[in-house]
This record gives sequence, structure tokens and C-alpha cells, in this order.
Amino acid sequence: MVESLDTISRVLVVEDEQHLADGLRFNLEAEGYEATVADTGERALELLAERPNGFDVVVLDVMLPGKDGFTVMSELRADGQYVPTLMLTARGRPEDVLKGFAAGADDYLTKPFELSILFARIRGLLRRRRWLENAIPPASPASAAGQSPVAGALDATVETPVIPPQTPPIDPVNPLAGAAATVNAGASDRFVFGDKSVEFDALELRVREQVFPLTLMETNVLRYLIQHEGKPVSRKQMLEEVWGLHVDTDTRPIDNFIVRLRRYLEDDPTNPRHLLTVRGVGYRFIASPPEA
Repeated sequence: MVESLDTISRVLVVEDEQHLADGLRFNLEAEGYEATVADTGERALELLAERPNGFDVVVLDVMLPGKDGFTVMSELRADGQYVPTLMLTARGRPEDVLKGFAAGADDYLTKPFELSILFARIRGLLRRRRWLENAIPPASPASAAGQSPVAGALDATVETPVIPPQTPPIDPVNPLAGAAATVNAGASDRFVFGDKSVEFDALELRVREQVFPLTLMETNVLRYLIQHEGKPVSRKQMLEEVWGLHVDTDTRPIDNFIVRLRRYLEDDPTNPRHLLTVRGVGYRFIASPPEA
């Protein structure tokens, strides 16, 4: 059953196949959730615009008529909607999984799935919702007017490739578990560097007085780089250890995550000091960069 909350948790299901939508609504309501169904991406965006705080979790199918799930996800995040979102997909291809995460999804589930797994994922996302209720609205650190956030953002210090030590892969069912203790052993799931801090359990990045909500995968990417502080980490290694993908896959979505993280934590995203590019390899995290 649904975890004890002050109010019933509200789930928006975006699914165009009527029998699946009805089945999901029935089972969600049986578990104690309030479920609303939208059969198109356009309708989902309308509902979320009309009720900005009206849903605690979105369950979003990828294959939709009109705007597909990837487009809906991208538009939600572009509009500043950080409602936790679980994407449902019949596509098991790694590039589709990465595309969903790059668009801003917090989690994904491949069809067909067990209802118990679906409910476990929703409960995990509700923990993010509890924090978001009290979060400070994020303020985007503006770059120079008219400047592309990607232009120049992937250029930084060149380092000699070093193969970092292996670490246990992040659990794909509960990516926040396990490895967290190595970041700040014996303390809360928190990492502090200079005037910035990462609250891993709350999916939150604090930069002085600003607070930025992070998606689950943004948090995991940052966690992994912090765990390897000072060492070059290859894109392939991140793909395998963070996403659990062990096949040849386009690694460019990883660059998109780095661009977003730089926009949050770097004073000048085009001249990063914490998230450095290692040409031909990947990235390197520096907690205490030398003074300029």
C-alpha cells in the first residue's frame, strides 16, 4: 500500500492504450493513490500547466500520438516543471534509455513490467516529491546573453588518461543506495566543496544561496564523478557504472548531463573549474580547484 502521507499521493498516467491506462489507474487506486489519465502528450502538458502542483508523480509512456514522451519530458523540464517522472517504454535499446534520461526523466521502466516494481519506483520518486514541496525554486545561473549553453561548455583542461579504479556499479533499481557512504562516510548523504554542497538523498545541489533540484540521473552522474575526485573518468565507464549499459552506445547524452551540471555549479560554465573535460577520455571532478 501507499506510504503514509498527509494527503493521498496524486499520479498522472500518460498512456494512449486504453486498456493499459485503465489497468494502471485501477491498480494505482487499489494501492491508495489518486490517479488521473491523459491519453496524449498534449493533454498531459495541459493538465500540468493547469495544475502546476497538482501531481506528485508522472508515469509517462514514450510511444504517444502527437508529442511523444521524450518531447513531453523535455518541455516539462524546459518550463521548470520538476515533478518526478517515470518513463514507460517498450524500447529496450540503450540509446532510448539515455535519451529519456537526457530529456530529464528520473527513472524508467521497460514494458512489460511487474506491478510491484512499478509501485517500488513510484515510492522512490515520492521521496523526491516530499523534498520538492519545501525546495527553493531554482534560479538558473544565466550565461552571457544569447550564448548557447553548449557552445564552449565541453572544452576544459586536458589531462593524461589514467584508468581509475573500479567501483561497484550503482544499483539500477535503487541508484542512490550503496556507494553513497564512500562520498562522506559516517555522515549524512552529503558532499561539501567550497561554498557548494550536494545533498544526494534529497537530490539537491546548493550553490551559495541558490538551491537546484537535480534529477535522479543528474545526481548519480555527479556522485560518480565525486567518488573519483581528481581522476579522469571515461564516458564508457560512466555508461557502464552509472547506467548499467554494457554495449556499444552513443555516449553523447553523457555530455548533455555535464553541460547541465556545469550550468548549475560553475560560475562560468564555458570555463569550468570543477567539471573538467579530459580530451579523448571523458571528465574529471576537482573539488578544490587552484585559485585563478
